[in-house]
Amino acid sequence: MSAADTEEKNQLPRSIVSGRIAGGRLLCGLLQGIALYLLYLAIQKKFWPGEVPAVMRPALILFLLWPPLLISAFGHLSLRRIWQWGLLAAVLLVALGYYDFWRLDTDLDTALPVRDSTALPSIPLLLCAAAGFFIAQALILAAVQDRKLIASYSTYFEVAWKLAIQLKFATLFVSMLWIILWLGASLFMLIKLDLLTHLLREEWFYIPVTSLAFACAFHLTDVRPQIVTGIRSLLLVLMSWLLPLATLIVGGFLLSLFWTGFTPLWATRHASSVLLGAAAVLIILINSAYQNGEVGKHIAAPLRISARVAALLLSPIVLIAFYSLSLRVLDYGWTNNRIIAAACMLIAALYAIGYARAACSRQDWLKQLAPANVVASFIIIAVLLALFSPLADPARISVASQLQRLYSGKVDVTQFDFDYLRFNAHRYGLGALQQLDNAPPPAGAATVRAGVAATRNKKGRWEQNDSERRAGMTAAVVAGNIEVFPAQRTLPPAFLANKWLDHENAWSLPDCLIRPGQKCEAYLVRLSGNDKEQILIFSAASDPTVFDIGSDGQWQRAGYLPVGRCSKEIKAALRDRRYRLLPPALQDMEINGQRLHLNPASDIKLTCKKD
Repeated sequence: MSAADTEEKNQLPRSIVSGRIAGGRLLCGLLQGIALYLLYLAIQKKFWPGEVPAVMRPALILFLLWPPLLISAFGHLSLRRIWQWGLLAAVLLVALGYYDFWRLDTDLDTALPVRDSTALPSIPLLLCAAAGFFIAQALILAAVQDRKLIASYSTYFEVAWKLAIQLKFATLFVSMLWIILWLGASLFMLIKLDLLTHLLREEWFYIPVTSLAFACAFHLTDVRPQIVTGIRSLLLVLMSWLLPLATLIVGGFLLSLFWTGFTPLWATRHASSVLLGAAAVLIILINSAYQNGEVGKHIAAPLRISARVAALLLSPIVLIAFYSLSLRVLDYGWTNNRIIAAACMLIAALYAIGYARAACSRQDWLKQLAPANVVASFIIIAVLLALFSPLADPARISVASQLQRLYSGKVDVTQFDFDYLRFNAHRYGLGALQQLDNAPPPAGAATVRAGVAATRNKKGRWEQNDSERRAGMTAAVVAGNIEVFPAQRTLPPAFLANKWLDHENAWSLPDCLIRPGQKCEAYLVRLSGNDKEQILIFSAASDPTVFDIGSDGQWQRAGYLPVGRCSKEIKAALRDRRYRLLPPALQDMEINGQRLHLNPASDIKLTCKKD
């Protein structure tokens, strides 16, 4: 054993209650708050590095995630090990942050006017980096505690759960702190003193206070390990008793497939994600019952049986998910979501293999779960690093897949999704569009260039250009979207030819008037008491809308019909002409030359009558 390890061994028991450790943690939290405030100020005031996303994104992710790593390491690692691990973590965070900027910074060509210049890191990177470094921190702390590269599973379990509960308690502590501060501000406002209210709204105050409070809460939970242990035990016991129910549901689902077959499953188009979710739930609940691997003899028989059965059910669940994904990939190639799903399936497959081995073993109850969980933890870290680096960037792999399908003729050029390259594949997609423009496949070169030009001019993934949308919504298209009642009637030509996309708040009109392929039902009704007809349109996305001819002779929206949940019954009555006009219960009012109408109260409930 080295001198440094001996020194660490002698100092660790005292470090937890050491005033220097508490001071180091609080100082780290305070410095984090100051750094985040200065970065916030740089963004707001637009000075360096606020205007340089290539610097700001790595800096933000570094100061958001790096200080908590140091705070949790104080008292458990020697200063030498803290700086070794801290330096490695900092380099990884900065590299991930810069690559996040590079892949999203799509200013490759002025002909492709899309540039994600925000200084904030992407949400998926923040969440996955936090999860990955949490796992890495637990692995490192456990290894140091056991003084060997691979610690015992019991140590991994204790360290990981302690960190998780500390984070939850710290979050709760910070939340309660701000509730109390705002309560105090409200009390002072009662006597017309608003100093605290203004203080709580100042960034230079609330950002450092929040980070300092988090560090303080983390230290307090670290010196009260018995609290953490008690809460963990209660939580795991409660969760473990959900395992029999989950096992019964998943087992019933698998048995049902013998009668229903797989066709309904494939028709959902999201079977893989649901199956992976089911596998994740089983893994969590199995580990809730298994805990640290030393409670097997005290586990109730229903839990012991359910855990074994659930461990065996993982394999068919993962196999079905893999087959479902493979069908989509063979038909449509790789996309970002499918690559992420494949990565999740790789991890789920490792769990399934290890858990099936544990369930079939005659050794102590599920003893093989421990090595399976440890191996999976290392693999998860490796997979996350690969997904957020050039090694296995989903955008890079999916673009290569889609281009290969296009050049090989597996997908027709008229069916190729150019919008995916533009709006979903970031830098790699825009590079592919340039490649297609410069060197299109020989078959359909003109069509490819036209597709590239069309997607360059679009403002959004699912939106056409305004000119395209207006040109596309012809009178014939609108007429094709709408089914008219009575069936022998047609809508007035002036109504169909109306430029509905030019109307104010056009987005709130029935979809059939502004988007092709959207279906509505239109009823010709007389609501004015004379021979003039109005049009009542029912659509799936909005309330039934009444249209009438205005004083300028143009068709316009006149109001809405509050049918609530009685749409089906009311449409049946309208088809049979079973309606009559009634005078309003309350007359309209004219105030300052404006006619005002009383809308029905929201608490008036409509009774759905079939007759």
